[in-house]
Amino acid sequence: MRFLVLQAYLKLIFFDLLIARGNFNLLYEKVRRCPLATEKPAPDALERICTAVDMAAIWYRKEVLCLQRSAATACLLKERGVNAQMVIGSQQLPFKSHAWVEVEGRVVNDKPYMQEMYSVVDRC
Repeated sequence: MRFLVLQAYLKLIFFDLLIARGNFNLLYEKVRRCPLATEKPAPDALERICTAVDMAAIWYRKEVLCLQRSAATACLLKERGVNAQMVIGSQQLPFKSHAWVEVEGRVVNDKPYMQEMYSVVDRC
């Protein structure tokens, strides 16, 4: 589990750097093109990865943004054979945007009602 938390921490750093540079297009492409592993995921992969990202976020040097957390989670899941999607949504009034991860249409790294609060802008 320590190695998985370290990997999650490194993903948070990578995506934080892209956000800090305003390179949202590259962040999006990295998540979209992250290859889905061909091996069957471990039965507890989803839970272990979400927990590892949560743990890494606790120890991160600053507040972790939803886009950063979701990009890291989606890539780690895909790399372990879980067909995950990062979802970007928005609401009009007051304007807000948010990112979360879904697996088989179910929100896995956030509150389950995100789909009801935000209109989906894109999935990758």
